[in-house]
Amino acid sequence: MRRNLLVFLLLTLLPLLASAEQNDLKPIDCTQLMAWIAGGVSTPRLQHLLRERTIGFFPNEATIKLLIRAGAEPVFIRSLRVTRATPKASSSACPAKLAQAGELVREKHYDDAATTLDPLIASDPHNPALHFLMGYIRQQQENWDRAFDEYSTSRDELPGSSDTHSRLAYVFYRYDDADKAVAEARTALSIDPTNAEAYRYLGLGLYASHKDAGALHAFEESLAREPKRAEVYYDMAITLRDKGDATAASAAYRKAVALNPQFWEAYNNLGLLLHDSGKLDDAISAYREAKRLAPGEASVRNNLGNAFCDKGDYDSAIAELRELYRMIPGWERGHSCLAKALLAKGEIQPAIGELRLAIQQNPAGAAEHRVLGQTLLILHQEEEAVRELRTAVELDPDSPLAHHFLGTALFEAQNFPAAETEFRQAVRLQPSASNHYYLAACLMNLGRYDEALAELDTAARMEPSQSLYRARKEELEKLIKAGNR
Repeated sequence: MRRNLLVFLLLTLLPLLASAEQNDLKPIDCTQLMAWIAGGVSTPRLQHLLRERTIGFFPNEATIKLLIRAGAEPVFIRSLRVTRATPKASSSACPAKLAQAGELVREKHYDDAATTLDPLIASDPHNPALHFLMGYIRQQQENWDRAFDEYSTSRDELPGSSDTHSRLAYVFYRYDDADKAVAEARTALSIDPTNAEAYRYLGLGLYASHKDAGALHAFEESLAREPKRAEVYYDMAITLRDKGDATAASAAYRKAVALNPQFWEAYNNLGLLLHDSGKLDDAISAYREAKRLAPGEASVRNNLGNAFCDKGDYDSAIAELRELYRMIPGWERGHSCLAKALLAKGEIQPAIGELRLAIQQNPAGAAEHRVLGQTLLILHQEEEAVRELRTAVELDPDSPLAHHFLGTALFEAQNFPAAETEFRQAVRLQPSASNHYYLAACLMNLGRYDEALAELDTAARMEPSQSLYRARKEELEKLIKAGNR
């Protein structure tokens, strides 16, 4: 009991001790500030840190130029100019190499940025801000192991940094370790409850734990502290979409792109949402904007091509997907859509080639096997059609279409008993007038006229406006009557 009480007190006091350590930190020096700027810390967060800790250097014009080079925004520079330095402020210059590293990060030259930063870390290996920046560089490269190592070193050198715990939360989220992501985010918030980024990563951890309500609350808390964070609206939209609230998700995506008009991922996801809702023209507009912003993103072009297919704009679909395959010959998706478009244009042989590619990349795709079988039937290649359609039925035994077309292929091959089996399965799964009619045709070829007549009667009653069913029924009745004379 005593041990449990001590553990409880220790866990209760740790955040308080960390918070006290955070509050007792020294004024921010120029190296720290520049590393945080280059390391993706938001301007509102930097302004908060200025107010909380003040600065230990004089922000002269030379220093400000270096900070701007590192990525400082004008609104932050205005805040810095009116921040009073401590009486013991240093007059030493900010490291120009660090500003260069920040500039390289902004230009997304991450390897060069890391190379520039390495000697600075070598000369000051215990500087938590430098390791924080290197962690961010590795994060941007999606090298999560090295990002974890750098952020961990930064945390070890400065355990009371809410921002470092926040970044570790994100790394754990990318590791698919939701529990540790939530734990690190909560540690960050126990140190500094004003940390909007920590709330965002808490939301991501909760989302990964399938706790959507908690995730949305965390995102709202993040936006309450920094309301202009497009990426938080983006995360919120994904969560709302998974909850089934397409209207709210769409609004959140639109807010994200309003705050960041260069946010191609948000445009793409908005397109997917609209596409799934059947709003094809709006989806195409969103995909086109994503494509304009990120012309080299294959997934965007693929989504746009699929939207054209679903709209029935087959010329545009063919043009979009062929351009995609020219750009990225190894791209594996979209072949089914291109096949559909080519078939609609009557280009059967090219369509067969696309269907074979689709099956090669997804051998378990029942629909692709079925459509290939249907297409081979058009070319009277019954043997191969039967093989593909049997595969389709094996992969999706509850597909009435697969059974129907396998029955048709077997009928064409004059294997009437096997065809009957498939047509009966089609009727069982989808008792449509058409399926009853095809079963009747098969039964007629087997000489079972009374059964065939019953199927034709059912088809005619289901669709009385269909003259074909009535005509075939009348013909069969005459045939039966003639046979009974």
